[in-house]
Amino acid sequence: MRRGAVPKRQIEPDIKYQSALVAKFVNYIMEGGKKAIARKAVYQALLNAEKKLGKTGLEILDQVIRNAGPEQELRSRRVGGANYQIPYPVKPERRITLALRWIILAARSKKGQPITEKLSQELIDAFNNTGAAVKRKIDTHRMADANRAFAHFAW
Repeated sequence: MRRGAVPKRQIEPDIKYQSALVAKFVNYIMEGGKKAIARKAVYQALLNAEKKLGKTGLEILDQVIRNAGPEQELRSRRVGGANYQIPYPVKPERRITLALRWIILAARSKKGQPITEKLSQELIDAFNNTGAAVKRKIDTHRMADANRAFAHFAW
């Protein structure tokens, strides 16, 4: 039996940038509870991106999330024995989550470099509206446009 919604937890801001967004990014990068290693990787990646782009780390991360975060996504819905992919607008919190997840997946899929270099390269690519994370967003939007005919099935 369901007991209701679980309240959202507040994430404490990170040490260097005083930003909850950077803290969330560190938490997504972290594997096996090794937060110090994840923090070092994220800070170094942001520092490398700052040097290349000439902007602060927070400005870069905000722009990256705007460029890589989708405005629409598809959800499956079963109607009359058939499954339809129905486009839905993405809530702001989920948009941040998806953007960070796609950036990390794109960085981890590259081979032959340390995670800091792969992550900084993916941040720079997403900042410039290129790269795998932005491509995934464009593909998601293309699929949502193709399935717009089923939007009337949305609840």
